[in-house]
Amino acid sequence: MTKAGTRTVVVAADAPAPAVRLPRRRGVELALLVVAVQLSVCGYCAVGLARTGTLPPGAVGYGAGLGVLALLAHLAVRWRAPYADPLLLPIAVLLNGLGLVLIYRLDLETPHDRAAPTQLVWSALGVALFAFVVAALRDHRVLQRYSYVCVAAALALLTLPILFPAVNGARIWIRIAGFSIQPGEFAKVLLAVFFAAYLAANRNALAYAGRKVWWVQLPTGRVLGPIVTVWLLSVGVLVLERDLGTSLLFFGLFVVLLYVATGRTGWIAVGLLLAALGAVAVGRLEPHVHARVEDWLHPFASIEAGQGPNQLAQSLFAFAAGGMLGTGLGLGHSVLIGFAAKSDFILATAGEELGLAGLSAIFLLYGLLVERGYRAGLSLREPFGRLLAVGLASIIALQVFVIAGGVTGLIPLTGMAMPFLAQGGSSVVTNWAIVALLIRVSHSARRQYDGQVAP
Repeated sequence: MTKAGTRTVVVAADAPAPAVRLPRRRGVELALLVVAVQLSVCGYCAVGLARTGTLPPGAVGYGAGLGVLALLAHLAVRWRAPYADPLLLPIAVLLNGLGLVLIYRLDLETPHDRAAPTQLVWSALGVALFAFVVAALRDHRVLQRYSYVCVAAALALLTLPILFPAVNGARIWIRIAGFSIQPGEFAKVLLAVFFAAYLAANRNALAYAGRKVWWVQLPTGRVLGPIVTVWLLSVGVLVLERDLGTSLLFFGLFVVLLYVATGRTGWIAVGLLLAALGAVAVGRLEPHVHARVEDWLHPFASIEAGQGPNQLAQSLFAFAAGGMLGTGLGLGHSVLIGFAAKSDFILATAGEELGLAGLSAIFLLYGLLVERGYRAGLSLREPFGRLLAVGLASIIALQVFVIAGGVTGLIPLTGMAMPFLAQGGSSVVTNWAIVALLIRVSHSARRQYDGQVAP
């Protein structure tokens, strides 16, 4: 209130800014899920039409089953994580559905070895685990309290396969009464939780303590020692088991999280240098790995020797036959790759029958999945969730790079499974758990801004 001459002027106070309510976007997620299921069913029908000229008899059951799984996952997200990113779940459903289509297509060439029904069961278990994690884990920060329990369980899981016989030169499976699992798939999530928790608690000491050698600020041994010890133990066990793909994944995860926690780009250079030195050493000293390096350097040597093409050569032939638009689902010959056509080399089937265009679309889906994970982590205000989201998204990114690089001849083969696409129960269940954790993190990231006063 002010006075101007004999008049009194009342100045109204500024009205409070309205609170900003963020849209939950669950309707967008549901619409995208419908599209994902429809695309998967269309692919299933395309395979049947190409092979027999008629719609496959199980098309209705396949579509209904995949649709029910997608709906259950959506209801879990709508109930417990309504602010979650609407793209994460549809991308996972589409990749999983496309993987089932490709495995079913290869089953038609190997009637004695049908993997699609088993993969569908594992997918259902993965979605069930997804729904359980989304519903039961109300706050991802709870995991930080159990970081040492996670690392103990991870090391135990990595050690178990040593007690079982090797399969195809590697000890990475546990086989009991015809049932097999790959413990290393579950261990990678547990190690990501431990790395994120430890680095979040010691990020300042890692970034600013210790001596600086050249361009790298080295932390003190007391701070860096425990996490390096855990990493060396896990990688050492994997080397004994000849699981070099997973050991490379763990090393990449360790370096990425160390860089994110400290902000020091020197760790990337150190990581690349150590990875190169380790790869050279293992490639020369380990016969199993040395054979894969030789196949990578000379993929057509077996043809020149009159022994026929090896798996890598057949994979390269499949990509070449696909061209730009592919031969069409069900019309390729990637089954000639052999026993790993449904697992390690399933990407070759996608490249041959969907062409470069389809393969690029698959890579874009993976890239979008990783990007949304990174975005959720960077949006959080607390360090553990940020590191956890970046670590989980990096697991998917590193797997895609290592597998795609191996089957295309960019790097030596590692024997890992393509996330969601390839045959492998442990892999698909673990990847659904990763998506569930990213859903929880993205929910927390968006919820922290909901209802805040607009500037």
